Amino acid sequence: MREPLRFGRPARQGPDLSELLLAVARGDQEAFARLYDAVSGPVLGLVRGVLRDPAQSEEVTQEVLVEVWRTAARFRPEKGSAMTWVMTLAHRRAVDRVRSASAAADREQKAALLERTPAYDEVTEQVEARLEAEQVRRCMRTLTEVQHQSVTLAYYRGLTYREVAELLSLPLGTVKTRLRDGLIRLRDCLGVTA
Repeated sequence: MREPLRFGRPARQGPDLSELLLAVARGDQEAFARLYDAVSGPVLGLVRGVLRDPAQSEEVTQEVLVEVWRTAARFRPEKGSAMTWVMTLAHRRAVDRVRSASAAADREQKAALLERTPAYDEVTEQVEARLEAEQVRRCMRTLTEVQHQSVTLAYYRGLTYREVAELLSLPLGTVKTRLRDGLIRLRDCLGVTA
């Protein structure tokens, strides 16, 4: 039987990558140098295809080859070829870098949005404060004159009950009663539950 005709250059016999990888697992530095020479080009090509950035591609390629050195003992020749194992590491590392860069960009974008967003809505706060103030003024108009005076002096001018009593020339007990009655009326008017 004749050998089939082959066209082109004869296939170059390179090192057996599985044997090299097993030797690397035993700590053989020369085997790693030969393995490095054999796989660094294909690894860089695959990584560059995923990342598109030459500088990052070189960095990730170095990381992959360091990982090959550290984890060569995990290679199982019965599960696949050495090149497939190395290229799988390279692909995973490149995809991880893309995801990491994407996540970092998302975090930066969210942080930038948070910096531009006010802690609270100033317009809403102002409107609510005005509405509340107007409601309090309306309810204050429902108080009797003596209740109005007592509440105004105690809560808007900050006087103590004793100072209010002295200012209005009334006994302290009378001032306390007027304040209590006035505050009850305000509470009911404002719809505040106890």
